[in-house]
Amino acid sequence: MRSVSTACALILTTFAAQILAATDLRADDDPTFFNQFFSWFNPNGQSDQNDQKKPLFDGVPYEVTITVSGDDSLTSTLTDASNLKSLQEVTPSGVAGLIRRAIADRPRLRAALYGQGYFAGVSQIKVAGFPPDQLEAFAAVEKARKAGPVPVTIHVVTGQRFNYGKLTILNAASKQPLKDMPSTHDLRLDPGQPASADQVFRAEQAIVDHLRNEGHPFAKIASRDIVADHATRELDMTFTVDPGPSGRFGHIEVKGTQDLDRNFVERQIDIERGEPYSPDRLARIRRRLVALPAVGAVRIQEAQQLDSHGELPVTIDVIERLPHFVGANAKYSNTEGGAVNVFWGDRNLWGHGESLRIDGYGSWYGGALYGVPNANRLGYKLAATFNKPDIITPQDELIAQAAILREVTSAYVREAATFQGGVRHRFSDELSLQIGADIEYSRSQDNPLYPRNDFTAGVPFDLLYDTTDSPLDPSRGMRITATLEPFASLGQNGPGPVMGKAVVSAYHALDEDRRYIVAGRVGAGSIVGANLYAVPPQRRFYIGGGGTLRGFGYQQASPHDGYNNLIGGLSFFMASAELRARITDTIGIVPFIDAGEAFRGSLPTLSTIRYAAGLGLRYYTPVGPIRLDVGVPIDRQPGDSHYGVYISIGQAF
Repeated sequence: MRSVSTACALILTTFAAQILAATDLRADDDPTFFNQFFSWFNPNGQSDQNDQKKPLFDGVPYEVTITVSGDDSLTSTLTDASNLKSLQEVTPSGVAGLIRRAIADRPRLRAALYGQGYFAGVSQIKVAGFPPDQLEAFAAVEKARKAGPVPVTIHVVTGQRFNYGKLTILNAASKQPLKDMPSTHDLRLDPGQPASADQVFRAEQAIVDHLRNEGHPFAKIASRDIVADHATRELDMTFTVDPGPSGRFGHIEVKGTQDLDRNFVERQIDIERGEPYSPDRLARIRRRLVALPAVGAVRIQEAQQLDSHGELPVTIDVIERLPHFVGANAKYSNTEGGAVNVFWGDRNLWGHGESLRIDGYGSWYGGALYGVPNANRLGYKLAATFNKPDIITPQDELIAQAAILREVTSAYVREAATFQGGVRHRFSDELSLQIGADIEYSRSQDNPLYPRNDFTAGVPFDLLYDTTDSPLDPSRGMRITATLEPFASLGQNGPGPVMGKAVVSAYHALDEDRRYIVAGRVGAGSIVGANLYAVPPQRRFYIGGGGTLRGFGYQQASPHDGYNNLIGGLSFFMASAELRARITDTIGIVPFIDAGEAFRGSLPTLSTIRYAAGLGLRYYTPVGPIRLDVGVPIDRQPGDSHYGVYISIGQAF
């Protein structure tokens, strides 16, 4: 028995209106269901919830029991879909209110089944032992409510899951198959694979996106025919597509600029009139403009039709941010002490997106002082950072920072004046390369007796590849940072050492809501071409603390000399793994394990690697998560910290 387009009507609840509007739906197994669908079904339960928010004088408490036969892994999905369950604490008004809520759950449960590919599933709801649409249910509820909460049962038989069957994509005009369409594999509709209603709609959108990127700005799905074959347990899909006319970009008008120079904004839009239409190009322009500190939002409006030249006019509306900003942040660790940073900035100095930020940073080092035991623990940094976009092309940016600082660590104390500057070129939204200069004059001390003065200069090459979705709280993607920097000290004979390091982190959500995220990180580095003591102490590698090996003191998992002074290393290795789990919308827990060590030689010796583990707490705010991590060393050795506590904004990595 074949149940034609009706199966699609409930495939995905949020698209039900689109399906019914575009398709002549019918159901041979329940002809009244779809006629009553929209009167019963509210994807967000808004009308029912609004009713329950009114003052109740005749509320009917009830208790829901949900049982599932077949694929019991759907229990959570069905529970989430049920308004009876989600609104259980909000008592309905009177017996009729409970009956209405029970009847309204039927399409929601069926939609949940269809959404997971169970097109033969059935659900049975009983209120006080009777189906809610039977007259006996009213009397039964009145009687049951006198004894306590009314029992409500939901029993779902999932049946077997359907698999994808045949996919056909037709041209609406010729009724012939469209050529050069994405394959079933590209659309993730491979025949024989378990069907998912969500994926059917994603595939539908992918077809439209494909045609739009082929230069058809008005492509759309004209109709769809979804056939659920109950005999073969297959879902056959036919999409009739109207590609619409092909088009080219026409005049692009920029609006909304105030302090930003309009010519500067127009220069960021590297689309020539007459180029083939592509929404990806527009999306790239949007991301480029929004990346400017002076821009808060960008609205792109395409014309509703092509002009007489076959071109599509586009309007880009730029919404600017306030020109100035101030802020502050802080962090604390029991092994490193506390630090506070205050800052002020200008997002648009001279109308071409130039930005300036001034940071004032103060710290009190709370860890053990191995290098200079009697040193003043106060640290500071005053820095000015300047960015100028579009110095050569819209993909090029000038970055410069000058700073004076005093740094106090377990290994050394440093006073320095630094300058770092360079040009960053963006090859794409994900990939960029920066080449520049790194100059520093410093007076440092890593032992009580012999301070040293260093004047060093380097040429760093910094590579960034980032596909993550957030800088502070990523839930997917990968981030790779790599640096190669030859550097030398003033007056040094011959070539200087070369430092190289790379850190790779990856993030993967285990569920669609991204409440459970697995995160991992691995990093390594090496300095070659010099012995350990020829390298200034601030340029050596150190491991330990909240940014590398939680549970250990800052720099603690690093080489020591014969006097137990921290001396740092010429190489390092580190790795971390976390499970970031949200318990509520604002609270999360993070079990983690870290590994790492710095090594005296230029090659890591992994046989001596140190390990730590712990548990973190996250409080999620609009600006990012606030992190509280507590870590302890594994196989603790004499001199190691007993534990480490770390508080800061953002995830550990």
